Amino acid sequence: MMTMQVRPSRQDNNEIKNPIYVTSQDKQRIEDLLMEVEVSDPRKHGDLKALTEELHRAVIVDPKDVFSDVITMNSRAEMRDLESGETVAFTLVFPSEANIDEEKISVLAPIGAGMLGYRVGDEFTWNVPGGLRRMKVMKVDYQPEAAGDFDR
Repeated sequence: MMTMQVRPSRQDNNEIKNPIYVTSQDKQRIEDLLMEVEVSDPRKHGDLKALTEELHRAVIVDPKDVFSDVITMNSRAEMRDLESGETVAFTLVFPSEANIDEEKISVLAPIGAGMLGYRVGDEFTWNVPGGLRRMKVMKVDYQPEAAGDFDR
């Protein structure tokens, strides 16, 4: 596993954000998805602008070099809502695979876009329909790259 030294970046409101890590494969697939969705029904857009901004600030890594505790596409992660204390678990998927009954959340959904690229212990704030949610990544139960599954 590679070693990286990355400084946190600043948000507009001077809040420091942890860096996010996105594999080159995930970045390409998400960019393709974003281009496809831009020309489709606006109701399907989700949080395109915020997701695009996250991709621009991401540290892009080779799938074989991504840290094993990073939420990549098709990863299953547990997060805690820092306001309510509630713990939720989701698998981050592309829209065609999203199914809330199976706890599969689209990368275009607000929390899905928000969780991409964060590591265990990271906290993030994301705008959802009910307002801002502050989340902390507690555990990555499954990450395709760590399992050697580079085709997911």
